[in-house]
Amino acid sequence: MKEVQLIRFSSFPESRDILWGFVPQPWDNLTLGDVYWLDESDAFSQGLAYVNSVGNAVIKVDNIHSVQSPQKRNSVRITTKDSYAVGSLWIFDLVHIPYGCSVWPAVWSLGGPTWPEGGEIDIMEAVNLMPSNQMALHTTTGCFHNNTPPNQLGATLVTDCSTAAGCTVGELQPNSYGSGFADMGGGVFATQFDVAGIFIWFWSRPNVPSSINQSNSTSGIDISQWGPPSASYLAAGQCNITEFFTPQQLILDITLCGNWAGLPEVYFPSCGNQGSTGICYNDNVVGDGSNYDDAYFEIPYIRAYTTGGVAPTPTASPFEIVSKVDISTYPGYGSVTIPMSAITATDTLLHPSPMFVPGNGASARVPRLEMGYAGWWLVSIVVIMFIRLL
Repeated sequence: MKEVQLIRFSSFPESRDILWGFVPQPWDNLTLGDVYWLDESDAFSQGLAYVNSVGNAVIKVDNIHSVQSPQKRNSVRITTKDSYAVGSLWIFDLVHIPYGCSVWPAVWSLGGPTWPEGGEIDIMEAVNLMPSNQMALHTTTGCFHNNTPPNQLGATLVTDCSTAAGCTVGELQPNSYGSGFADMGGGVFATQFDVAGIFIWFWSRPNVPSSINQSNSTSGIDISQWGPPSASYLAAGQCNITEFFTPQQLILDITLCGNWAGLPEVYFPSCGNQGSTGICYNDNVVGDGSNYDDAYFEIPYIRAYTTGGVAPTPTASPFEIVSKVDISTYPGYGSVTIPMSAITATDTLLHPSPMFVPGNGASARVPRLEMGYAGWWLVSIVVIMFIRLL
């Protein structure tokens, strides 16, 4: 058995280790999900984390071992060791998102160990057979999304960010989740974390902007042609971003059932015929696992940039969505239950610095998430992360 070192990189002026890490837990105590999150060694040895033949990273739910009641099923949660401050931009290129009855995937960020102090940003989150993504902010009391900007493409569902569900926005564009997302070859999510607000975009694969398609791990990124965001959480008069959000760690995880996907009122309408009991755990988690063949992330890359200051607020006009998703027909949107002086940028181009350090040519077939640094001129430094097979 070979030893796998995940996310080791060299940076200026010193070498640092493990910028992404696995978060092992005997069970999912965040959302009361029916999974065991494995450590790095077990995740790789059990085939729940690997790099596939095209060089994309995969993290997944166990779909080959039988689980007996009352045991839980093995899964993966990874999180960045570094945190990203206000003035950051994150891009997630995903070919496949976990989906299916009982499945609850999330791409999100967290501001600290005591939830919800420090804030939480849910970039991609959905459950079961939902037809589209749901975005949300979670904060302490005082942050709202009362005034929906006219160029927000998504539908505002909950306005108080301190509620259990958070202030939620439902995606109305098609193919942001489930089999539709996979059939289109995936897509790209982006989040601008700025003093002016928090803005989340989604593009299905055919609609990904050229500035993203033509970018690489050392190029800048121009956001001026991205169009209107799916969720536009403006700060002015509603939510002081620096008051409610501290630097954020990025997280990807997959849980099962729990207190959203497993709620009877959410689970039963679309998945009640999945088994003989109509109960999420009994009819899904227990068994041989073959129903989890689609419960995996496939990730070409994740990149983070810094503006070094205030980036332009998205002002692109809204457009008419073709084949708009009717989220009113599916239970669960807006109902997730959770346990307990600026420097103005001079343009819209985010510039990686020449301090980027490419891979060191380690032996092939060793999964590694490679990191490099980027900055807006010399104002600040942030990590750019992409996934490749070395």
